[in-house]
Amino acid sequence: VQLQASGGGLVQAGGSLRLSCAASGSIFRLNAVGWYRQAPGKQRELVAAITSGGSTNYADSVKGRFAISRDNAKNTVYLQMNSLKPEDTAVYYCVIQGLGWDYWGQGTLVTVSS
Repeated sequence: VQLQASGGGLVQAGGSLRLSCAASGSIFRLNAVGWYRQAPGKQRELVAAITSGGSTNYADSVKGRFAISRDNAKNTVYLQMNSLKPEDTAVYYCVIQGLGWDYWGQGTLVTVSS
């Protein structure tokens, strides 16, 4: 399984970005997918996740600003990020998670300037 994340970049505070992550293979639609992020000097943290059935979960810090969605026909997960803050600056990783296993993408850098 390979995951290709894209959509990162430099944006001013208050702006928006949409991250995409395309997966190869047939396991995408059967499993939960999510986005994590890691800021410099900090631990990796869960940003948002969506189950195969469409249930979503968000970190408190992004609730009301970010939205995760998935398109199983395209094997793609999205993260719409609005009202971005400088503290959202991080490398964002997509992941497919199963029972006792996971596959990670290479990460895409999001930089939010103040």
